[in-house]
Amino acid sequence: MPIESDTADQRWMRLALELAANGQGCVEPNPMVGCVLVKDGTCIGQGFHRRFGGPHAEIEALRSLPSPSDARGATAYVTLEPCCHHGKTPPCSTALIQARVGRVVCAMRDPFPKVDGGGIGQLRESGIDVTLGVLETAAQSLNAPYLKRLQTGTPWTIAKWAMTADGRIATHTGQSKWISGAGSRRHVHQLRSRVDAIIVGMGTVLADDPMLNARLEDRNLPLQPAPRSQSRIAKRVIVCRQRLPPLESKLVRTANTLPTWVFSSPGVNQSELQRLVECGVRNVAIDTDDPHQMIRQMLEQLGRMEMTNVMLEGGAQLLGSFLDPDSTQCLIDECHVYIGGKLFGGQQAPGPIAGPGIAAIVDAAQLRVQSVDQFDDDVRIVYRRRD
Repeated sequence: MPIESDTADQRWMRLALELAANGQGCVEPNPMVGCVLVKDGTCIGQGFHRRFGGPHAEIEALRSLPSPSDARGATAYVTLEPCCHHGKTPPCSTALIQARVGRVVCAMRDPFPKVDGGGIGQLRESGIDVTLGVLETAAQSLNAPYLKRLQTGTPWTIAKWAMTADGRIATHTGQSKWISGAGSRRHVHQLRSRVDAIIVGMGTVLADDPMLNARLEDRNLPLQPAPRSQSRIAKRVIVCRQRLPPLESKLVRTANTLPTWVFSSPGVNQSELQRLVECGVRNVAIDTDDPHQMIRQMLEQLGRMEMTNVMLEGGAQLLGSFLDPDSTQCLIDECHVYIGGKLFGGQQAPGPIAGPGIAAIVDAAQLRVQSVDQFDDDVRIVYRRRD
């Protein structure tokens, strides 16, 4: 069959990537995957992985065809190498072979050990032409959290904070509600609805008495499509180095209905900790009270629990624990910075990241802009760490 040009390959792969993104928050710990079936320059079928445990993108695309025979000789554009093993679903490589597609274009290989080139190998052994690497960088960016967990065993960490145009997260008297507007806050709830855990420190618990759940009642997000129904309930995680949340706090009072965990150091009061457990709070013990080591151990534990995305909602001391001034290592992968149209001023007004900080500019964590959005007079900038 004729081979599509690079321009056509990229166009169809962009569509497949757009489809794949629809699975965000629904498919984890699996990757987001999209598939487009093309014949004679026309899209004849498409699909994406909709939910964890459900049919993969290739199966969804094949099922979208009016007739199974329509797939014969078609080109399948897939954002990730088709799986070749029996997991919760049968192998997608086998389905494409049985459908007798003529060509498969993959954005990238799947580094999952049970796949990792095996799907591509099966397709080629069956005589199917395989092209690899079309829009690979975009595909890697889409599934960066999945790739990180495979490589390091730890989840993708998203730090979120709201600050004024002059970089303050509160006035010098401690007032912080509200820096950002209603549109920004609605958007934060949408972000909460797709992550596996929302993490705070005790400073935030005592200052704000938060609920840390996703409340999606208002679906009219400015400049954004209406969010899907909530796909997952994030674990509410509190990092407890010395203090524990009060029994009367919202997090503890709702622990029997919304999952609430504390990651506690040996320095917390054990009798108070037992009372929290009796209220439905789950305790995960950490064997150190060093802030940076506590964070590392927590991320390793969350990774073993197959969490892919976790969200840091403060406060400043917690965020500072993700920056190690000794190793200059930053454990934050992505920052969602909401900048409100306000000025607080004041040398004593706090910034978003506390702790000792980095001494030399050359050691600063390097970020790149992922996206910029505007909500009324607020701006949200999404950064990702360059390395």
